Amino acid sequence: MADRFFPNIMPDFVAETPTLPTQEAEPEIGSGSLMKLLSMAYPSLSERFKRTALDLKETILTETLGATGQHVHDFTLYSGALGTALLLFKSYQVTSNTNDLSLCSQIIKACDSASLGSRDVTFICGRAGVCALGAVAAKHLGDSASLDYYLTQFREIKLSRNLPDELLYGKVGFLWACLFLNKHLGEGTISSAYMRAVVDEIIKNGRALGKRGRCPLMFEWYGEKYWGAAHGLAGIMDVLMDMELKPDEVEDVKGTLKYMIDNRFPSGNYPASEEDKNRDVLVHWCHGAPGISLTLAKAAKVFGDKEFMEAAVDAAEVVWKRGLLKRVGICHGISGNAYVFLSLYQLTGNLGFLYRAKAFACFLVDRAHKLISEGELHRGDSPYSLFEGVGGMAYLLLDMIEPSQAKFPAYEQ
Repeated sequence: MADRFFPNIMPDFVAETPTLPTQEAEPEIGSGSLMKLLSMAYPSLSERFKRTALDLKETILTETLGATGQHVHDFTLYSGALGTALLLFKSYQVTSNTNDLSLCSQIIKACDSASLGSRDVTFICGRAGVCALGAVAAKHLGDSASLDYYLTQFREIKLSRNLPDELLYGKVGFLWACLFLNKHLGEGTISSAYMRAVVDEIIKNGRALGKRGRCPLMFEWYGEKYWGAAHGLAGIMDVLMDMELKPDEVEDVKGTLKYMIDNRFPSGNYPASEEDKNRDVLVHWCHGAPGISLTLAKAAKVFGDKEFMEAAVDAAEVVWKRGLLKRVGICHGISGNAYVFLSLYQLTGNLGFLYRAKAFACFLVDRAHKLISEGELHRGDSPYSLFEGVGGMAYLLLDMIEPSQAKFPAYEQ
């Protein structure tokens, strides 16, 4: 199991050292450099995060767009060009650099062409992500024609009868795109009645399978009953909490989360699925404590239930101990795991959680380049992508500039 993550030898807390203008030289990479980053005053560290993120962004653009121009092989947010577009949109939000917004729009247009025949309908892996991000970028550009085009295209997306319910390829992944549009373009852009019809199907499916066991709602993806954020209960419950639910549906969501808490591992980690309750191995956003902690923190906020808060903190402890994964991305890497602490910091105001997010980010700034070059830190099959590669690291570092506003991309709204 230890071969999946680096031992976390960072102190539980390091106080920031106030710096004078004459002391603001950046620490050199090497012995003691990580500790120097951890103790750096946050305004100076924030600038370091920003420079590293923007340098990474330029590398990503060179490596992904430089060779192919506007020809897109993989349009998805997960591993393809739309993830680069979302990173550019984030960079625009942080820096107000309109060149980033313009390039974001150009990439989305290429993704639009590449995705026209796609049957995938979600924000992360499908057509809905292209149309939703396209509409939001068009609004910021003041391009009303493109805004109308993308909204029309979004409303023409059809959900097949055999569509699964999960986040990456299923119904809640489509609903997340609806929520994204309503957040950025205004409530009612996608009507609650339209979303409610999709929710009805999800609840019906969850109850039908839940009747066979002890959990109020249960879902399958390719025959397996997953628990995590990407394909399972955590991701589905997370989106349902943003919907207008009936009282009995609220109780089913709460009951499902409590079932997961009651059946977690003694370590505080969570099984990947109902069929995998004997392997306490995965500490990823997609499977295990990180994604589930994000959902439990949201449940604590939505329902005001102390049990959810305590379970979210317990899961975060697992992430601190075992979450320095030997992968860089946000799906199953260090970058994604840092968001667990950011979520709890926002919920509690506890600076200890901010420190832990900062520690994971500093570990990446200090060591990612060297570890990647040595083959110790992996970037997945798509090394510059948002969910698998260094695109996720760049996104996290941009979020660390204003940690009170940070949101796990395509999961937290």
